[in-house]
Amino acid sequence: MRKTAIVLLNLGGPDSLDAIEPFLMNLFSDKDIFKIPVGQKLFAKIISNRRAPKVQKQYELIGGKSPINDWTEKQRSMLENELREFNPNIDVYTAMRYWNPLTKETAGQIANRNYEKILLLPLYPHYSISTTGSSFNEWKRVFPSDTENHIFVNNYYKNTYYIKAINNRIDETLTRFPETANDIQLVFSAHGTPVSMVNKGDPYSHQIKETIELVMKNRNFSHEYHLCFQSKVGPVKWLEPSTDQMIEKLAKDGKKNLLIIPISFTSDHVETLFELNIEYRHVADALDVNNYIVMEGLNDSALFISALKDITISTLKGESTYL
Repeated sequence: MRKTAIVLLNLGGPDSLDAIEPFLMNLFSDKDIFKIPVGQKLFAKIISNRRAPKVQKQYELIGGKSPINDWTEKQRSMLENELREFNPNIDVYTAMRYWNPLTKETAGQIANRNYEKILLLPLYPHYSISTTGSSFNEWKRVFPSDTENHIFVNNYYKNTYYIKAINNRIDETLTRFPETANDIQLVFSAHGTPVSMVNKGDPYSHQIKETIELVMKNRNFSHEYHLCFQSKVGPVKWLEPSTDQMIEKLAKDGKKNLLIIPISFTSDHVETLFELNIEYRHVADALDVNNYIVMEGLNDSALFISALKDITISTLKGESTYL
């Protein structure tokens, strides 16, 4: 039987404090996100140099590096073990957009191994040009031959196992509230995007809303719930309400038990561990929120790995609805 390669696509993150500036350099050089007509490399160099000291302080507070690389490797290993029960000739790789192993490195390894099929599986359940689109574009740029035998999975935000994985994490997190806590609010915090991207047809924000509706439907709308957006960069208008605005509104409405759910992330990293768990906790504390609890990312969730397995097998069998 000919061999198949599965490539998990993710953003990656700095694996040391010294890696922060070059990581940012790679990020701000991405033309799918930052469309600078002239001098983008110079722009990227200047802004990464200016931002690095501030970002370094954030990473110091979460252990000096991003955990996204370790969690992605854990997910890769778990998925490979599961898939080899289906087909022992499947290899699973990771390709990071902005840090090691970079997409070019992984593409070079795979190109030399004569795979019959290569399936590109993003660790972004929702499609956006700034995540899945950028990773696909980079792969097509650096893969050293044609991609006729490639399969590109666009999204899987409605996958049954993915929805179950989120609800399982929500249920686990609810047990961390005191028994006396009532009126717990489910606050879904998604990475934001500029409104201009939505106006140009980027489906990400609509897919996020669909996921949340499925999550809540599957738990029989057990709690009040809200959607907000985080991680705004630059002066342009982004999706609203922002997460800090939502925390402030709920607190002023007397809602003092908040379960924060990072909805567009499949593993913990700086935007969950620092932004949600540290920065916005200060906002909640200042507003006398009684219980502010952040849900753990999907990380090593067996249900999430079941989602990736289900998506992979159905796609390889030609039965996929994710393309």
